[in-house]
Amino acid sequence: MPTTTVPADPVVGGHRAHGWRIVAAPAVTSAIGYGTLYYAYAVLLNPMAVSLGASTIAVTGALTASVLAGAVMAIPVGRWLDHHGGRALMTAGSLAATALLVAWSQVQTIGQLYAVMTGIGITGAMVLYEPAFAVIVSWFTPHRRATALLAVTIVAGFASTIFMPLTGLLSAYLGWREALLVLAAIHGAVTVPLHALTIRRPQPAATAAPISPARPAHTPRRAVAAAAMRDARFWILTATFIAQGAATSTMTVHLIGYLVSRGHPATFAATATGLLGTGRLVLTAARRRLPVTTIVAAVFAVQATAVLAMPLLAGTRTGAIVAVVGFGLGFGIAHLATPALLADRYGTTAYATIAGRLAAPVTIARATAPLAAATLLHTTAGYPILLTVVAACCALAATGVLVRASTTPPSPIR
Repeated sequence: MPTTTVPADPVVGGHRAHGWRIVAAPAVTSAIGYGTLYYAYAVLLNPMAVSLGASTIAVTGALTASVLAGAVMAIPVGRWLDHHGGRALMTAGSLAATALLVAWSQVQTIGQLYAVMTGIGITGAMVLYEPAFAVIVSWFTPHRRATALLAVTIVAGFASTIFMPLTGLLSAYLGWREALLVLAAIHGAVTVPLHALTIRRPQPAATAAPISPARPAHTPRRAVAAAAMRDARFWILTATFIAQGAATSTMTVHLIGYLVSRGHPATFAATATGLLGTGRLVLTAARRRLPVTTIVAAVFAVQATAVLAMPLLAGTRTGAIVAVVGFGLGFGIAHLATPALLADRYGTTAYATIAGRLAAPVTIARATAPLAAATLLHTTAGYPILLTVVAACCALAATGVLVRASTTPPSPIR
């Protein structure tokens, strides 16, 4: 097993310039990856259902299969990243994802759609936030790591803002199949060369950051990961992000349908839904003055309020935008807070392994929530009950963050 070290800032040994290219590359590729592999699905859901002669529940289930496949891959991907770094994994994932986008455009049956989306879920685990964050964590010391992670999530946060309206326009003018071919061309032309040419592991000369006495240099990776699994704070954090992940994935998939049901055109609904993802900007402005846990809890509470207010506000375009932006404050917050919380608590020796174990159940929640929501929509009075459930999940997440912050930490992990 190769020796694992905690990397110093890339300025050591003259690597500052490449260090910030390491930030720029996954920032751009994450935005394109989420935009094409995930957010486009919500826009294309109804056209695909009509074209394939399937119900929206069946088509939503394909997205569930995709995200579940990503959840299954989260733990082995984390182990790979800790051992080998991200270059080969992310490049291969980008190539495969591009081919699968093309295959997606050609599906003729619901079974083919499930098969393609399962593959997209596997490749997504290889190219999206988790591997990108692992690369960032390996390059930067804590005082620069937060800024680097923030840069990635801010840029990637525009994935919905850019790609949901873009996908809506492409689908309206070209059709959903041709729209996917355009998205595949964008994905392949940008993400493959950026991952292949930019992603690197830090040079040995840049891997000498001091390690906390609570986590000695000789601590084996497995011991650190096992200690994290015994830490109550890890499981509180997991439960919190499960609730919030279920809420955000549900709204991502079903918000367009809800806005259309309120009388808005599909193009406006896609554009308004693209406003999700503004939460990173709030955290950027507030993180220097308030603890991260306080900010996150407040944002989750705002999400709950915004969802409850949607039935009152969403009848007008202005009201719909206000409600969407309010809920959108929580998009990206969990992704941004997780690396800081995990790295500060458990160090970077086994960061990707621990992050993978956190991501797996959270991703399962994100996968199953939209399908459960689709079922709820077809068996109840419709959106009011669904919005109430989403609001309850956000309120539960806000409570979980506060409980985690107030929980007395156990003895230092060694």
